[in-house]
Amino acid sequence: MNLTCRDEQLTELMDDPACDPATLRRTLRRFWIVNRAVSRWGLVYRTQLRPALAAAPGPARMLDIGCGGGDVLRRLLRLARRDGFTVEGVGIDPDPRAIEVARAGARGANGEGVRFRQSDSRALVAEGERFEVVVSNHLLHHLDGAELDGVLADSEALATRLCVHSDIARDPRAYGAFSVAAAPVAPGTFLRVDGLRSIRRSYTRDELAARLPDGWRAEQPAAFRVLAVRRAGSRG
Repeated sequence: MNLTCRDEQLTELMDDPACDPATLRRTLRRFWIVNRAVSRWGLVYRTQLRPALAAAPGPARMLDIGCGGGDVLRRLLRLARRDGFTVEGVGIDPDPRAIEVARAGARGANGEGVRFRQSDSRALVAEGERFEVVVSNHLLHHLDGAELDGVLADSEALATRLCVHSDIARDPRAYGAFSVAAAPVAPGTFLRVDGLRSIRRSYTRDELAARLPDGWRAEQPAAFRVLAVRRAGSRG
């Protein structure tokens, strides 16, 4: 597999509005397994989110753009509350099928202080919403150029302290490892096919750095992970 360049023409199966709804639900419900294994949000929370929450003068709000099944936002809220922070979480996704799964997951766990709504970042900007922290997980590689510019601009408008968009760093080693590791949890889902397509669509750190506007930084906290980060007051 040639991973020298991003394959922007690939479409993920779960992004098809006509995809099988039962397979999509299983995919969304099992995302937590993949995210816990590869997303490194525990590290990102400790190094990025926790300092921002500690600097907040009172209760904080956290927004997850493109929240999918909601597992990442619920995990971040658990970590923040374990550290004694008072945090409210809002997850948004334009796909009503994702929001249905996210809400069901919140009911099945401790859903206090978390809301999931069918929406996008542009709508929240228009509503005048503000959050101390804005995050996303595995969103950037789904976006075309105009959509990426829009999400970054919206994130700046919505966040008072910190934006962290976390994604895969394209790498042949990540492709090979995921191809094998995803096999046990993939049956009946889109996880393996879409995961491999996601890697092919993703940025390297240098590619992302060249694509980000002023005030944003591309960081690589761990192997196969890349972050687009903007802190309040950043200018470059």
